[in-house]
Amino acid sequence: MTLRTFGGLAALLCGGTYVFGFALLLTVLAPLGFGSGELDADAVVAFASENPGLLITWNTGIYIINALGLTVLVTALAAHLRPATPDGAALTRAFGLIWATLVLAAGMVANVAVERAVTLAAHDPEGAAQTWEVLHAVELGLGGGNEIAGAVWIACVSLFGWRGKGLGRFTSLLGLVTGAAGIITLVPAAGDVAGAVFGLGAIGWFFAIGVDLLRVRARPGPAAAGV
Repeated sequence: MTLRTFGGLAALLCGGTYVFGFALLLTVLAPLGFGSGELDADAVVAFASENPGLLITWNTGIYIINALGLTVLVTALAAHLRPATPDGAALTRAFGLIWATLVLAAGMVANVAVERAVTLAAHDPEGAAQTWEVLHAVELGLGGGNEIAGAVWIACVSLFGWRGKGLGRFTSLLGLVTGAAGIITLVPAAGDVAGAVFGLGAIGWFFAIGVDLLRVRARPGPAAAGV
């Protein structure tokens, strides 16, 4: 298997982690208020005490597995874009690895938050809720509460992929729209809506990238095209 193939599979894996995350967010975790401004720390701690494995699995899927797949995809996309846009490839690689690092760190903090909350809940429920709130704030600051790092990377990959003809037009356009939505999460009033658009757009973009990379026929770079 080539790096390009590994990258395509990693893209599908990243898209799958988003689907998994949304599925739990809209069903089992919906009553807790995740993804909204009405999150109840006491309810989360009570839920975590009864279902620690579920929250750990959710965090591991949406953060840790996603970050590991993202690292492979970032490396593969940089190599894929390099023949046509070497400077763009280097830039996207830097932004992508920053995002992967933040996502991985957010996942580790999120899992520690669950573990500490469950441990404290047995003898100090109030302290457990406060501890979880503090660690959850760190998690959100690293990447769970805004999408800036991912938005910049997706937008850059899509832009350079379009200019260098390394990605399909649909993939590039979807990536630019998704990246714009992620950047808008900087605006507090639009954060929730923009975040949802970014998440849904990223699902489609990851799957589209996976298809592009897994195609048997490689797109020609400047040398192959006679440029």
